[in-house]
Amino acid sequence: MLDIKLIREKPDFVRERLASRGAGDEGRIDELLKLDEERRAILGSVETLKAQRNRVSKEIGALMGQKKTAEAEAKKTETRELGDKISALDKQTAEVDAKRDALMLQLPNLPHESVKIGKSAEDNPVVRVHGDKPNYSFKPKSHVDLCESLKLVDFARAAKLSGSGFLLYTNWGARLERALIQFLLDLHVGQHGYTEVSPPFVVGPQCLEGVGQFPKFKDQYYGVAEGDDKEKLGKLYLVPTAETPVANIHREEILPEKSLPIRYCAYSPCFRGEAGAAGVGTRGMIRVHQFDKVELIKIVKPETGYDELEKMVGNAEKVLQLLGLHYRVIVLCTADMGFGSAKTYDIEVWAPGQGTYLEVSSCSNCEDFQARRMNLRFKTENGENRFPHILNGSGTALARLFVALIETHQQVDGSVLVPAPLQPYLKVDKIAGTAQ
Repeated sequence: MLDIKLIREKPDFVRERLASRGAGDEGRIDELLKLDEERRAILGSVETLKAQRNRVSKEIGALMGQKKTAEAEAKKTETRELGDKISALDKQTAEVDAKRDALMLQLPNLPHESVKIGKSAEDNPVVRVHGDKPNYSFKPKSHVDLCESLKLVDFARAAKLSGSGFLLYTNWGARLERALIQFLLDLHVGQHGYTEVSPPFVVGPQCLEGVGQFPKFKDQYYGVAEGDDKEKLGKLYLVPTAETPVANIHREEILPEKSLPIRYCAYSPCFRGEAGAAGVGTRGMIRVHQFDKVELIKIVKPETGYDELEKMVGNAEKVLQLLGLHYRVIVLCTADMGFGSAKTYDIEVWAPGQGTYLEVSSCSNCEDFQARRMNLRFKTENGENRFPHILNGSGTALARLFVALIETHQQVDGSVLVPAPLQPYLKVDKIAGTAQ
């Protein structure tokens, strides 16, 4: 969440940065400041009453020593009345706290000053382009046609099992998906210095709140229950990304400064309802309710946050370079940024069969926004507790990587060449039919 001290001291700056997102959140600052002022006024009254009660309590002791029992009893009555007033104000403080905190949780992060102010994704500037779009002597097939002809994915039976928006990988498709996951993990651990973790795929709502997915996007995720016990529904959720559990690993901790930076990578399936999203339910793998991803997480000192972001983007780009894929890197403008992000790079890979770019990685510096929500701090050498920057990135996401790979490396005979880095995992250099 945002720093309340910053909002108090620079409300116009906060309004200006929120307004650049174009969602109208700047209009909530007056209400927030009013609640904060009310809270501080109540706390001031409580402190005054507590000081008064302490003074009266001391007077009671003196009066009892002087055997002035009647006066002492009167003072005792006064302390009880003061205690009742303090209790009432404490309750009032808790109510105001709840309102203020609920409003704070609804406010998105402030865009970094380097982020372009824009109105839509059309305003996202392209930072760089890698390679050229592949040329073919034939009309490239879509991934749907390739998956069906090579029996890589069974779309019809997946729908029979789970409904629309789910995939059933088969034969070489299942092996290719597994090979990609293993390749991504090996690359980020072996070459990029991340520590692999394998998190739970079911988490409590506090983890979703910690990374900023709750409460704003609560309608997009899958709550789970034990059997038909509706009382337990909402106690746990399927992870929408490994960011959710991994970024929360150190929640409510104070880390030693020397432990930073921390770099984690993790594989997880990702479950998303995509409420209201166009495209779910259509054939293909572009937008689905369940997909695989290897996530990158960094917890770093604020001074290094943006250097680490550039490195993270480079780590994700390396995946596409090694697989021989054409891609571009863009910076999201203020109106297209995620809720918790201060700056985001998207990496979009070219899919020849689609004739378009597909986002396969989104790398963000959330600065201290998530750390505040999960109360994660680090202690500096001089004993100061500070909030770290938390970064997240896809390193990368499937199934779109799967789509781009098979569409890019398809051959005129309908087969798909296997890029060299994947050959040790698949033990073949070409996918031409079903596995034996």
